[in-house]
Amino acid sequence: MLTAMATAAHEPLICIERQVPEPGQGEVLVEITACGICYTDLDLLQGHWPIARFPVVPGHEITGVVAATGPGVSWPEAGTAVGAQFLGDSCRHCDHCVRGEQILCPRKRFTGVAMDGGYAEYAVLKADFVTPLPEGLDPVAAAPLMCAGLTAFNGLRQGGITATSRVAVIGTGGVGALAVRYAAAMGARVAVISRSGRGEAAARRMGAERFIATQDRDPAEALHAWDGGADLILNTTPSTSAAAAAFTGLAPDGTLVLVGYGPEPLILPTQPMVLNRLHVMVNPSGSPHDLRDALAFSAAHGIVPEFTPIGLRDAGAALDAMAEGRAGRRSVIIMG
Repeated sequence: MLTAMATAAHEPLICIERQVPEPGQGEVLVEITACGICYTDLDLLQGHWPIARFPVVPGHEITGVVAATGPGVSWPEAGTAVGAQFLGDSCRHCDHCVRGEQILCPRKRFTGVAMDGGYAEYAVLKADFVTPLPEGLDPVAAAPLMCAGLTAFNGLRQGGITATSRVAVIGTGGVGALAVRYAAAMGARVAVISRSGRGEAAARRMGAERFIATQDRDPAEALHAWDGGADLILNTTPSTSAAAAAFTGLAPDGTLVLVGYGPEPLILPTQPMVLNRLHVMVNPSGSPHDLRDALAFSAAHGIVPEFTPIGLRDAGAALDAMAEGRAGRRSVIIMG
């Protein structure tokens, strides 16, 4: 099978032929349909994951079909269309795992970082960490939902979104665009915060009622003018300072959720936090039950991302474009 391999940090991907692996105890062999390319894959190659196991096959936005099952696996059966996410394994016995919050397990392992992922024609995955695809959901377009979609959906949910919420989404990239569409579909009022006004028309088509370009206006002041502020601010950009700049635009009892952040520390004013009971949280993607909910919601509301289809041998070039800031829509590797 053709495989794109990361041999070490700061080294380019190499494409090699490998034997199709066999699933072991509790595992399934998945014939890959598609795999989205995520900024986490770029972080892997740039050496930002000290827990990485090299050599490793990157990729965690996986869709495919179960080709074979290992010993002890009664579900999913061969022929089942499934997806797989960043969270690839956990201990299964800690308090977090038994409560269904495997993403918080101290012994969790990540697909495409500590275990082989989806930049290949086949992948061996843990059977209880794959998720069935809802009927009617295109498996190629659905690939980015396994991470970008889950991150956006669960960030909104963990932040306490309701149908009466005013939600401000910072950024209109892959995660941000999906967050706008999810929030609108959940009945919330949506504002988009971006550096320039170039994305305003697209944001309004996705359901935003307000657009704030930070090059023209202070985002916190603009949010306060929006009926007293946002109940939820979701930062989807790799900039901690962008989140800090909008923070005091929260309404009382509002919540800032970081699903994107940068290397700089988050510095926030204490007094407004105290006087208005403001909240801050960071949300890592999600657990298997969260992915099921995100996929079901996406299917029910027809929400899938825009993407650029590429071949497996083009993965390295797509990652280079991301590193150089030349990437446009999310790239999705299509096998075959």
